[in-house]
Amino acid sequence: MRYIRLSLAAATAVMLMLSGCGGSSSSNNNETPPGAAAPAPLRLGLLPDTQGDGPNVAVYAMDAVLAKHKALGADVVIAVGDLTNNGTPEEFAQWLSVADKYKAEGIEILPLMGNHEDSWAHTVRWIDAMRPYIPKDAQHMPYAEFLNYSVIRSNVLIINIRYWGLAGAFPWIRETIERHRDEVDHIVIGSHDGLIGAKYGQVREQIVSGQRGENSLQDQYDEIRRVFIDNDVIWVQGHEHQYQRSVVHGPFTAINKSWTETGGNYRLPYFTQIMSGNASYKGYELRWGESELVQRIIQHKSNSMSNGSPAYDINAALLSFNGPRVDYEAWYAEHTVQNDLGDRGALADPDWILFDRFSRTTDRCEKIVYPNSIPAGTRPVLDHDVTYRTPECRGPDGAIARLEAGINNTFNRVDSVTRTMGYTPDWSRATSSMDLLRLTYQYLYQYHQAWTPNLNGNQRAVVDGEQVRVPETTIDMKKHVTLSWLPAEADTASSILVISGTGGQNGIYNNAWGGRRDMTADAGRPGSQPDGSAKAPHALPAHATGEWDIRDAPTDAFALSFRVPQTLAGRALIPGIRTATGWAAAGSDDCIIEGAFHESWLDGGAPRDPGCADEPVIGFDASQGHGLWWMISDRDLEMALLSR
Repeated sequence: MRYIRLSLAAATAVMLMLSGCGGSSSSNNNETPPGAAAPAPLRLGLLPDTQGDGPNVAVYAMDAVLAKHKALGADVVIAVGDLTNNGTPEEFAQWLSVADKYKAEGIEILPLMGNHEDSWAHTVRWIDAMRPYIPKDAQHMPYAEFLNYSVIRSNVLIINIRYWGLAGAFPWIRETIERHRDEVDHIVIGSHDGLIGAKYGQVREQIVSGQRGENSLQDQYDEIRRVFIDNDVIWVQGHEHQYQRSVVHGPFTAINKSWTETGGNYRLPYFTQIMSGNASYKGYELRWGESELVQRIIQHKSNSMSNGSPAYDINAALLSFNGPRVDYEAWYAEHTVQNDLGDRGALADPDWILFDRFSRTTDRCEKIVYPNSIPAGTRPVLDHDVTYRTPECRGPDGAIARLEAGINNTFNRVDSVTRTMGYTPDWSRATSSMDLLRLTYQYLYQYHQAWTPNLNGNQRAVVDGEQVRVPETTIDMKKHVTLSWLPAEADTASSILVISGTGGQNGIYNNAWGGRRDMTADAGRPGSQPDGSAKAPHALPAHATGEWDIRDAPTDAFALSFRVPQTLAGRALIPGIRTATGWAAAGSDDCIIEGAFHESWLDGGAPRDPGCADEPVIGFDASQGHGLWWMISDRDLEMALLSR
């Protein structure tokens, strides 16, 4: 049978377009017990803070974000707090005037309380306004009704909790997860703020700078992270008026997975934390940088209309759940509107740009890939790996895949600002500035030693009189690379491999407020390297676009391998890629290289006929077990073996 020639760029662009719409609806059919109905796909949007200027709601921004969610097909939207500025009845009426329109069009909006409601509104006022939006089937936390509640939609457990409510709500959260764990594949927890902050953060506010004797979060901190990691929680929040996706590390006891055959596929001891961005008329700078001890920043975007930033952002992020699979996409649009008194400006017809995404399933392998800006000689500590090479990842049918080679030369960079923390004798947990420094390194930042280097500077926090100073620094973002499995479909011979996270960063360098810098020419902040120097300008590859739009942006070339499972031994096969119309062969028969992959071919020079130049480099190594297919790609993709 003769297959069409399909360029890898076209095929993967189409695949990612499909993933943004929740992927193939057939991909979870084989996960469903015989006779049972497959869970319906669910699209869950995030509505960031909508507080306006003064006693107002940012109506124009809120309406634009919800209109985008409607266009994306959102079924449910979590409003992540700070719906209002001052919590007045008039503001709630403004918010409801927008929300009611989209509720009438079929979008379920689930609100939670932010600090601007907690500080200014009365609980009764909140309940009066939000009762129509909190579902009848919600399960409420005792003594926190309408403040902390959960619902199940399709195969997703959604838990919403009030601002600063994690410590008090955690026993109920854990019990709720345990009660529903077997009913759902995915868990999303919404709150106004998170554990680790760009401007705030409960660990810094309640533990490091916390009050003496108030230990409720501190005492549960390890257990909170363990439960979130073991249950693959996606934490979504507002409060920061900027966008950030990161992974938060937990204690090593958090997960019972390994690289061994008996241990199953290796999922890292991290959970995903998403700061949803902005839908208001104010923006903030990145204050505290990356909390390297427990956090890896995957994507960050600020726009504060100050200090070189030309505008504000509005953000619309969407989680699409389909059986064991989740596809995530985050969009932004710029505007300069500062209130709702004039015309809508750019908010009348926003120019939406896709700038972050991932696709993964509950059966996956993971790796954090570091940027190739680490100084030579810096000890890797089994973690600081700049290559895309992964351990083996085993599919449900016995197939084995891995990424074989590639270097992360295309990454984003962001600055932070200098901040200080103080303490109050006889009140604060810290008893001195040195004690405050101890807490800072115990909970937030990696203490720099040759064997445990801090990649953001060797003086990440220092005593400065009666304060602790956290100097400005420059952070190079990491990549969260996942290899996920789905069962075979009718048109594939093997199980399906979803590769995500190799792209998504195009060589952008922003200052802390969102102003643009040039990574190829501008050095980082002083002291931002482990040796105390500044991060040097980085020579980006020619393919780096330097733009936020990632819809068809290539990344560094990497190689992947796919070992033929025993069940397919002797079959005539070829690698295939998912496209808009189904599965298509990644290349044609006469362009296949017979033999092992050579890493030098990543940069060209593979021994092929010149007529194969428009096809991906594909090879077959018959000496490996039942055969091993390999391919070079410069984009995330979704692939499987097809019958010839």
